[in-house]
Amino acid sequence: MEEQVVTVGLDGSPESFAAARWAAAEAERRELALRLLHAWILLSPPTPDSPPADDQNYWAKRIVHDARMELSRRHPDLPIEEELVAQEAETALLDAAARSRMLVLGSRGMEPLASFFLGDISLYVVGRADRPVVLVRAGGVDEARTSGVRERDVVVGLSLHGPQDNLLEFAYVTAFTRGVPLRAVHGRSLPVHAYVPWGVDPGIARDVAEEAQRELDEVLRPWRKKFPRVEVVDEVRLESPAQAVVRAAGGSGLLMIGRRKHRSALAPRLGPVVQSAVHHARCPVAVVPHE
Repeated sequence: MEEQVVTVGLDGSPESFAAARWAAAEAERRELALRLLHAWILLSPPTPDSPPADDQNYWAKRIVHDARMELSRRHPDLPIEEELVAQEAETALLDAAARSRMLVLGSRGMEPLASFFLGDISLYVVGRADRPVVLVRAGGVDEARTSGVRERDVVVGLSLHGPQDNLLEFAYVTAFTRGVPLRAVHGRSLPVHAYVPWGVDPGIARDVAEEAQRELDEVLRPWRKKFPRVEVVDEVRLESPAQAVVRAAGGSGLLMIGRRKHRSALAPRLGPVVQSAVHHARCPVAVVPHE
């Protein structure tokens, strides 16, 4: 059952503390509570007769406690709860995601080859969670809300294939709560016959762009009516969708992209756009599952 809470996974790394700071600011914007989650399979049940010096859970508690102390100073009115669970991290995070409005995780932003060999819990969870998952890199957190600097716009990448209501709802609410413009970006590769010996046929490129723009306008029309106070800037880029969203996100406060919940058994859980965004976008990336 979904709760009115933003959950952040903590493991003691700089990335997870950056994620916690981002999650706290986002929870405050959306008027939600914040849950600090740490999963450790060797977590021991508390015993009243054990002296503090022998507490096997000391470091697990310390990770969550330190994060709570820092976030309470930054956001004194934000409800914060702690949760320590004796589970594998992947299992605990997926369970927490199902009970949250969104899950926030630290991301190493590794290159694909390194991620393949080293493994990445964040990517595992992103590919399976039924709720939005936000990945935050250390050193890349937008401090605009706490520093008084005007917040940056947010970007949503749209494929225009099939319904994307979950993604658009998330994107519009995010822009509304931040009070910033929403940039809706669609990337479309040119067909092979558009390329000629001297470059790109301008007529074909124009036709492709105009068709894509009509489709984008059609998708956004009901959402403009639903959120009239959100300023929307739509943009069609004649390049691969993966390149389009990563380039568009440069300098933005958040990139939001969709992920199909149900993909064929032979297809990877994360498509090329999600993979590219996770590994190359410099801002936080929200991956929103949709049908």
